Amino acid sequence: MNSKHALAFYKFTPVSDPKAEQVRWQTLGAETALKGTILVADEGVNGTLIGERKELEEMRWRLEERFGTMPFKWSAVEAENKGFFRFKVKLKKEIVTFGVDGLDLSNKGEHVSADTWNDLLKEPNVVVIDTRNQYEVDIGTFPGAVSPATTNFREFPAWVAENLDRELRPKVAMFCTGGIRCEKASAYLKEQGFDDVYQLSGGILQYLEDVSADDNQWQGECFVFDQRVSVDVDLKQGTYQQCFACRHPITAEDLNSPLYETGVQCPNCAEGDAVDTKQRQRFRERQKQIELARSRGQQHIGVDPKTNS
Repeated sequence: MNSKHALAFYKFTPVSDPKAEQVRWQTLGAETALKGTILVADEGVNGTLIGERKELEEMRWRLEERFGTMPFKWSAVEAENKGFFRFKVKLKKEIVTFGVDGLDLSNKGEHVSADTWNDLLKEPNVVVIDTRNQYEVDIGTFPGAVSPATTNFREFPAWVAENLDRELRPKVAMFCTGGIRCEKASAYLKEQGFDDVYQLSGGILQYLEDVSADDNQWQGECFVFDQRVSVDVDLKQGTYQQCFACRHPITAEDLNSPLYETGVQCPNCAEGDAVDTKQRQRFRERQKQIELARSRGQQHIGVDPKTNS
């Protein structure tokens, strides 16, 4: 029986010395077989780790001992999926990049459960917003949800200014993968004068864990930020691979497209300026090295099992 799991977590909490925290958690991680990434900033901590359940439980306990109670999302990992290649702790200006300074995260949307969320989806006067980026929305979302069609979360405030009527102040319900983006997005809407703001507690991942099969309103798969690429409604590894160049999820149909080139481009980035000529040349050279290593019976360092590159 496979005992590998993924553990995702976050907490907005003041961190007085992020550099010291980076050293602390990098040292702790080096003592384990865990792989993954932890982000540390003045505003808090955010991460995804993959490994044996016992070691993840120990790390969960240490995180809560240090930062207090926080939401944790568990999911199974397929035996052949290596997840991440190493354990690393990064310093960031924000644990989720939004670009709005001085945002009051104590004044945010009301957290709602899966059952209440399903009720909100049925209300005709509720604007349901998928706060994720478009490449995430493309593989799954809730029925009737509005996508801001962003490529970066920093674009969300501009979308709000152009698309949400502040005078009417509609009732807004928003969701994201694990809840972290909604913490900032909902706080921003409250700051802009929107009174009735709701957010799906724990995000899509918590919803899929809590809702019954008969009541599940989710359509498609859910993009996740590790090498599983996506999970299905049962929180098992999904069917998508990922383009090495643009990181967009790709299907079996994409892999068979004449525009697809392993390690270099996919139909989503083959045309346009998402990937420039110099990048493609660099990706092709990297792919040559990967193929050369394989011909020798070796594995090129950093090969992603879900991109095959």
